[in-house]
Amino acid sequence: MEVNNIKAYGTEAAEAPLNQLNIDRRKPTPHDVEIEIQYCGVCHSDLHTARNEWHSTVYPCVPGHEIVGKVVSVGNHVSKFKVGDIVGVGCMVDSCRECEYCKEGLEQYCEPGMTGTYNGRDKYLPNTPTFGGYSESIVVDENFVLRIPQNLNLAATAPLLCAGITTYSPLRHWNVGPGKKVGIVGIGGLGHMGIKLAKAMGAHVVAFTTSESKFEEAKRLGADEVVLSKDPEQMAAYRGKLHFILDAVSAQHDINAYLSLLRTDGSLALVGAPEQPLPVAAFSLIPGRKSFAGSMIGGIAETQEMLDFCGEHNITSDIEMINIQQINEAYDRLLKGDVKYRFVIDMASLKAN
Repeated sequence: MEVNNIKAYGTEAAEAPLNQLNIDRRKPTPHDVEIEIQYCGVCHSDLHTARNEWHSTVYPCVPGHEIVGKVVSVGNHVSKFKVGDIVGVGCMVDSCRECEYCKEGLEQYCEPGMTGTYNGRDKYLPNTPTFGGYSESIVVDENFVLRIPQNLNLAATAPLLCAGITTYSPLRHWNVGPGKKVGIVGIGGLGHMGIKLAKAMGAHVVAFTTSESKFEEAKRLGADEVVLSKDPEQMAAYRGKLHFILDAVSAQHDINAYLSLLRTDGSLALVGAPEQPLPVAAFSLIPGRKSFAGSMIGGIAETQEMLDFCGEHNITSDIEMINIQQINEAYDRLLKGDVKYRFVIDMASLKAN
C-alpha cells in the first residue's frame, strides 16, 4: 500500500502534550476520497483518548472526528463525490458492512465494531491505528463521507459531525416533535445542540441547568423554559410532565430526580458519559412504565439527514475558533468547562508551522 507522509498534531503518550508529528496516510484506493481538512472540532472524546482515560488508546494518537474539508482527489470508482466538493467526516470511517446493523444503516452499532476515525484499526495499513482530523488531510471510503449543505458556515458545521448527530439521533429515535415536551439536561457542547435541534423539530423545550447564569443563554439557544435543577421547588413543578429527556451531563448526578419528571411511558436517553455508574431506583421506572436508555452517534444515512435538517433550519454549533498550536490550552479549558460551546481548529494554522 502506497502512503503519503503528512503533518498532524498528536501525542505519543498519555501524559505528553500534543505536538506536531508526521503520519502516513494511504494513497486513495479506487473507492477513496482524499480530503484537505479545513476545520476540525474538538470533542471531549479527543481529550479522553489522547490522555488514555478510557484505557484503550493506541499511540501515536491523532485525535479529531468533527472534520470539514474539500475533496482534492478521488479514486477511479468513486461516484458520490468529485474534486472541489465540500464534505464532512464524523466519528467513523468504516464498518463491516455485512452484519444486520450495518445492513439496517446502523453502522455505529456494527457487530464486529465500527472503525473509529481515530484510534481504530486501519485495515489498509496493518498494525497502524487510524488517525483523526488534527491533520492536513484524510483519506476515507466514499461511503463514510458526508455532503455539507452549502448555506452553512463551515467552521461552525464541524461539531455537527459528532455533537450534532449525538443529539439528533435520540431526538429522532424517540419521535420528538410538535406536541412533545422535551427536557434537555446540561447546556454544554452536546446540550446546546440538543436545545437547537429539539426546538427546530417543533417540540416544547425545557432546559435544565445547575447555573442561573445560563438562563438567558438557554433561552437564546431556543429553550421555551429554563429550570434550575438544584432547586427542588422548580424541579417539582415538572414532575410527570415531560415526554422525553435528553441527558447530556457527563458528571455524577441524580438520575432519579430526572426520571421523576417523565410522564407515563416517557423515556430518558443518556448521551453524557459519567465515569462512575449512576444508581437507578426501581421505583423511578416501574410505576410509570418509564424507560432509561442510552444512545450513541447515528449511522451514515441518519448523519446526512441531520446535516440536511441543519441546512434547512440554518443550525450550526456555537464555536470558538483556535489555531492548532493552542490545542493543549484548549484541552485544559475544556476540563474547566470554559468554552461556549465547542472549540474548532482552523487547520490552516497547521500549515503555518
